[in-house]
Amino acid sequence: MSVRLERAVEVDAPAQTVWDLLVDWERQGDWMLLTRVYGGQGVGADVEAFTGVGPVGFTDTMRVTGWEPPYRCLVEHTGRVVRGSGSFIVEPLPRGRSRLVWSEDVELPLGIVGWLGWVALRPVMAAGLEESLARFARLAAADAGR
Repeated sequence: MSVRLERAVEVDAPAQTVWDLLVDWERQGDWMLLTRVYGGQGVGADVEAFTGVGPVGFTDTMRVTGWEPPYRCLVEHTGRVVRGSGSFIVEPLPRGRSRLVWSEDVELPLGIVGWLGWVALRPVMAAGLEESLARFARLAAADAGR
């Protein structure tokens, strides 16, 4: 069973600035709640994200499947916990602004148990993603000097 989580944020920064921050994996921990990310860039690169507190959490492994700077990065989740795909789309807006659209299509493990867990955790995950994207927008605007 697959589920989708998608959120967008408008950013007071041009597309290139948004892209540069988005794919600077090591900086993702500056704005993504409880997450540290490492990896390469370009199609075929591997990316690894650890989400948790201290040693308690899980690792999400990904492979970059689409790379169109400064507008689009696609990933395939390849781990045991998270399977599915993700997309990070940067849309230029007037006056040097941008919109970042973050989408995840995830295969739920454990059948009905996984579905019930998703129902319970979805509001928390959505709120965490919204807060992370708000932090991203502030950081990108600062990087753009705005």
